[in-house]
Amino acid sequence: MFQITTERPEDGAAIELLLDQAFGANRESKTSYRYRDSVAPVDDLKLVARSTAPGSRLLGTLRFWPIEIDGRTLGLGTKDALLLGPLAVAPDQQKHGIGGALMREGLDMAAWARHRIVLLVGDLGYYHRFGFAPALPHGIFMPAERQERLLVRALTPGALDGVGGEVQPWRSVRGASRRLGKPEIRAA
Repeated sequence: MFQITTERPEDGAAIELLLDQAFGANRESKTSYRYRDSVAPVDDLKLVARSTAPGSRLLGTLRFWPIEIDGRTLGLGTKDALLLGPLAVAPDQQKHGIGGALMREGLDMAAWARHRIVLLVGDLGYYHRFGFAPALPHGIFMPAERQERLLVRALTPGALDGVGGEVQPWRSVRGASRRLGKPEIRAA
């Protein structure tokens, strides 16, 4: 048995070990990791699956990261688009529904928090059951990534209408303020 909870600061080492086990020690060389450099994951969307057995072992993890599409914030700032991942489950716990439970909980929480679009890099054969489809027909692409692996899901009706272009790393709230024509916040 397992339960889904939010990540705690003391989970960091166990999460890193789990990610290495699931994806290998060279996982950070993947294209999608470039979109996570110097960007914090969305605090309220850092999830883990824990064993309910004595000793409470970490069984899975899922995070979401803010991104931009074509340098636009689409009007809602950090709530526009998210990059999901990595989703990882301990190798000895796969095929027990942990990954699916993390996905459903994470997507529900992202929608409840009023995020609009979620992208991920992964296998359509697995992720289509969660409502993901290829991003390229929507005109969304990620440089240096195999385009058939970039998938998208709208969290609100019409969220993908008029959206298209290059997926870009989130720069900062400060940078978003400049792009939206709001005054830049400066430290005194």
